[in-house]
This record gives sequence, structure tokens and C-alpha cells, in this order.
Amino acid sequence: MLTFHGKRIGVTIPAYNEEVLIPAVLRNMPHFVDRIYLVNDGSTDGTRHLVGQLCRTEHRLTLIDHAVNMGVGAAIVSGYKRCLEEGMDVAVVMAGDDQMDPGELPRLLEPLLEGRAGYSKGNRMSTSSHVRPMPVWRRFGNWLLKWATRVSSGNFEVMDPQNGYTAASADALQRIDLETIYPRYGYCNHILAKLAVAGIRTVEVPMAARYQGEKSKIRYATYIPSVSWLLLKLLLWRMRMRLAVRREPEREGDSRASR
Repeated sequence: MLTFHGKRIGVTIPAYNEEVLIPAVLRNMPHFVDRIYLVNDGSTDGTRHLVGQLCRTEHRLTLIDHAVNMGVGAAIVSGYKRCLEEGMDVAVVMAGDDQMDPGELPRLLEPLLEGRAGYSKGNRMSTSSHVRPMPVWRRFGNWLLKWATRVSSGNFEVMDPQNGYTAASADALQRIDLETIYPRYGYCNHILAKLAVAGIRTVEVPMAARYQGEKSKIRYATYIPSVSWLLLKLLLWRMRMRLAVRREPEREGDSRASR
């Protein structure tokens, strides 16, 4: 059994039509990773067939197949559930388009192993050199979403909420409701809000933006309105949860007074 500083590491790779780039992602996967869960999210290319073949030679690899496209958030939840079922201590998310450098994984795991956080994520916005490879229009969109996510989640330290390169402790995942995570793009903002409400600390790890010539699958005409609406709902939900927590001591006081 492989471990990394005594912890079992599971990596979820959500994939939709990524047959070209998946081999590179798997080829560069660190040796200390115990399990690799590749979630084929209703791909229409050869992704499923390719991964099925790779499973024969890569003993750590498991194919989780979504017959229809359910969204990247739903794919990640499927991987999270399998991590918990198979006793992984840490659940990592690494995209199937090779945007996330596997060499950065030890740094991403460090805050969890040291007990400084329950959730860590990449931060491409930390320095001008890190963000330089990112197209200007993406920088602007991420800047807007940064502030909207800060307000909705209550986490005013987050700088790169859209970065999907993440690591979560098993304890953190067990303390949030995985079933209700937003199934499509926007899941990352939703998770940050859930973690904040649950009192789980998030730490960002500086790393450079990395692009391999892939084309974004985000349809911005629907993405922007849907995520904006999601963030508004998250703000209202967080305020409602906060109010409920404040009222609880009052109820306990009333109960004691009536005895």
C-alpha cells in the first residue's frame, strides 16, 4: 500500500472528451498516489475506450462512467464518494486537460498534512508571473468572480476561486453535503461556501497558470448568468445558516428558563 507521509491519496480526474490529453495526465501522475479515479462524464469521443485500455496496465486507475454528461461538479462528487468509500485520507482533483502540473501536488498536500487546513487549492493569481500565461479575458472574469465569491462565501482571503486543482481531507468532505454540490461549472464556488459555513479552513497554494493549447468547454452565455445566480443563492443561504446558529443559544436559554 502506497502512502504519502502516512496518508493515502486518491486523485479524481473529471474528463469530458479528453482522449488526446489524458495519457499525459496519467503518465505524469506522482508515484505516491494510491488511487486514480477517472470519471468519464458522458464523453462522445474515445475517452471511455482509451481509459478502459489504460486500466489494464495502470493498476491504480479506476474508470467511473457517467452514461450521460452530468457536469464537472457531478463528476468530481462521484470521485469524492469513491475516495471516501475506499478509505483515502486525502481527495485530490486534477483536470483531464493537463492544465494542472502533477509536480505541484506535494505542495498542495502540505497544508493538509501539517494540519493547517482541511482544503487546499491552487492560486494562479498570487503573482504577475504566475498569472501571465492566462488570457486577459480570463483574468478579468476571475477577478470579478473572486469578489463575488468572497461576498457569497464569507471567505475574504480567497484569490483564485475558479482554480480546480484542489486537495480535501476526508474529514472535510464528510462535514459537507456532497449530494447538493452544484453539478456544473460553479461547483468550486459552491464548495468554498460550504467549507466556510462548516468552519473548515481553506489555504491557497501559489502556482503558475498552465495551458496546453486546449479549448475551454465553458459556454459563457449560460455560465455567467447561472454562476451569478448561484452566488446570490449562496449568500442568502450563508446568511440564513448564520442566523440559525445565532438563534440556537437563545432557544437553549429559553429552555433552561422554563424549567
